[in-house]
Amino acid sequence: MVTQIRISDAALLLGVSDDTVRRWVEAGRLLPGEDRPGPRTVNANSVAALMAQQAPAVESAVQQSARNRFPGIVTRVEVDGVMALVEIQAGPHRVTSLMARESAEELGLAPGVRATAVVKSTNVVVAREVE
Repeated sequence: MVTQIRISDAALLLGVSDDTVRRWVEAGRLLPGEDRPGPRTVNANSVAALMAQQAPAVESAVQQSARNRFPGIVTRVEVDGVMALVEIQAGPHRVTSLMARESAEELGLAPGVRATAVVKSTNVVVAREVE
């Protein structure tokens, strides 16, 4: 199953306007969503790939509060035994979390799924947005 997200949500994640996302779809930079009634959508995997491509190699040194929320898209999930490694591309930030396999499965985490990394100290909590 290919995850679809609304153009407005893709624009928010990419930090651009809705019109820019539409132009990128027309130019082939992003894959269009399924042709169905309702708001136009884009392929979430293509948004995640573009976010990862645009992320700077070195993250900003700007200090942030200890309680940060990073909404983004899951770009990678590696499951091994009882553990899962989950990577989220959140704007220019790539957040990686090691969690129980069961938690990743319960949250339905997979590449292209929208999720939020909540960072406090050395713990990363991943929450999935309700659609």
